[in-house]
Amino acid sequence: MDFKTIIRTIPDYPKKGIMFRDVTTLLGNAPAFRRAVDEMVQPYAGLRIDKVAGIEARGFILGGAVAHQLSIGFVPVRKKGKLPWKTLGEDYALEYGTDRVEIHEDAVKKGDTVLVVDDLIATGGTALAAIKLLERAGANVVGCSFVIDLPELGGAAKLRALGKDVKTLVGFEGH
Repeated sequence: MDFKTIIRTIPDYPKKGIMFRDVTTLLGNAPAFRRAVDEMVQPYAGLRIDKVAGIEARGFILGGAVAHQLSIGFVPVRKKGKLPWKTLGEDYALEYGTDRVEIHEDAVKKGDTVLVVDDLIATGGTALAAIKLLERAGANVVGCSFVIDLPELGGAAKLRALGKDVKTLVGFEGH
């Protein structure tokens, strides 16, 4: 299946010069969604993984489906202030300013093995923050799985430089 033909590209969104890769068209196509989830699960089937951590927001959809297929728990990695109980957080740099991701303080236990899932890896800022946060909470991040890689932005390379296994289903040149 050619995911590139299913993922919608929106030029000049959210600003001029950006080619936004819209994974919602893949999510709405049942055979493509099923295939994407199956391909995200396959490299990790049979390995000891305790939890899938999905990054807000599309990572919740994909990560929930991956966790279901692996018959394991799911950890939502949320933007600051969205979780209702005690949290741990990690700040990360944006183009202008900072943002923060959080998990519940009891979302993972020391030694849990975790797979990080999101729809897209670009610069890697959010994924790096999620990895740092999960590892500070005691987890061992054993892999990162994304539908889309924007290789020119270098995020997947940054994660690999940390020694993380990174899997992507499709790469788009440019950003």
